[in-house]
Amino acid sequence: MFTKLRPVWLIAGRELKDQFRDWRVIAPMLILLICFPFLMNEFAKQTVDFMNQYDANLILDRFVPFSIMIIGFFPITISLVVALESFVGEKERGTIEPILSAPLDDWQLYFGKLLVGVATPLVASYLSILLYLVLVVRQDLNMPSPMVMTQLFLLTTAHATLMVSAAIVISVQSTSVKAANLLASFIIIPIAILMQGEAVLLFWGNERVLWLAIAGVMIISLLLIRVGIAHFEREYLLGREIDVINLRWIGRTFWRNFIGGAESFGQWYGTIFVALRRIAPAFLAVTLVAVVSVWLGYDLVMVNVSDMLHEATPERLQRIESRIDHMPDLTNLEGSISAPFLFMNNTRAVAAIFLMGLFSFGVLGILIYMLNIGLIGGLYALLELLGIQPIPLFLAGIVPHGIFEIPALMIGSAVALYMGAALVTPQTGKSMGEVMIELLVDWVKIFLGVVIPLLAIAAVVEAYVTPGLLINAMAK
Repeated sequence: MFTKLRPVWLIAGRELKDQFRDWRVIAPMLILLICFPFLMNEFAKQTVDFMNQYDANLILDRFVPFSIMIIGFFPITISLVVALESFVGEKERGTIEPILSAPLDDWQLYFGKLLVGVATPLVASYLSILLYLVLVVRQDLNMPSPMVMTQLFLLTTAHATLMVSAAIVISVQSTSVKAANLLASFIIIPIAILMQGEAVLLFWGNERVLWLAIAGVMIISLLLIRVGIAHFEREYLLGREIDVINLRWIGRTFWRNFIGGAESFGQWYGTIFVALRRIAPAFLAVTLVAVVSVWLGYDLVMVNVSDMLHEATPERLQRIESRIDHMPDLTNLEGSISAPFLFMNNTRAVAAIFLMGLFSFGVLGILIYMLNIGLIGGLYALLELLGIQPIPLFLAGIVPHGIFEIPALMIGSAVALYMGAALVTPQTGKSMGEVMIELLVDWVKIFLGVVIPLLAIAAVVEAYVTPGLLINAMAK
């Protein structure tokens, strides 16, 4: 094992020497490391003073965890330049041939670059955070709890791993440093949006959900590392000189895979069943996820809502009972729901699962899928807590259209999961672009041939059949 890891350390040592020889890399990092904690501290004080002028009652202590997260993020963005040119930069300088000709495995070369790419910004981030904590102690502010501090350091580590692993994937696939730097926006902008959500969790103090965010970021980071290794080819790095968007080739490749050699509509539909067989393992996985999601939704509502009911005052309980006794009149429900609206709404949901899954190797898509499926368990538990028999309402209000809508949702989610798994699997003789086009064709065929028809039938049933059944069930 140690013999296999020795070349990794050799590559890492070479990279580290190259970084510290270049003052243009070290100087900005040192300036940011030293100056940014003071700037962030002053910004937090000015913000609190300004908001408190308008009776916002903000406390500087509440800004400490948020400031730590931001301080840890900025050194990573500066060091991202090093990771972006890890492979393509050496290609432009003409120093990559000796490395590629060395008796090293692809994973050893890749991990040597990755190790330094992650370690350098992390050291800078940790030192910057520690300097800021010294300022916090000197101002007699309350330090975050040990749990929150652990989460903040893990978040910084997760962000660095995610950004650097994505940058190295871009470096492997790019043909010039300029192209790699331009593509860096596709790393920084999504991470900045992700941090906005994490900041909300920090201000709310929702530590459980923050653990899930850390786990999700680390999973995506590991998948990105796997993508880089799966699509790393030495000949690919040496052979290409420039990237050209060949729309004609893209169109021909897409159409050839979309038709699949079919000469009639019936034969084309047969190719859809071939694609469905390919996603069968993913469909089994989303079925298991659905069972777990329903149980989690049921347990979450039963635990939290029941605690709220036990802690509620008698007046509040009386208001809840009065609202249950005066349920709204559902006789006008029939005919007031539009089938096109339901169809478009469900189609957008499946498309969102696909898009989120595409940029996260299926992780975010599955999370959205779990939220949708988990609502079923949560609604069942809520009806039980309200003293309403849930089974008749479920049979009348969910099953009629659910037998079409839920399979469509599961199939759409399974395709997103399958695409993520296929991207991290080595495809011999195929470029990353070819793999993505083939996966996109599978999704389009399944979406047009299976998901849309099921959602259309579900929308018609939900608009014109389900309301009548639901009214009859609630009248009993």
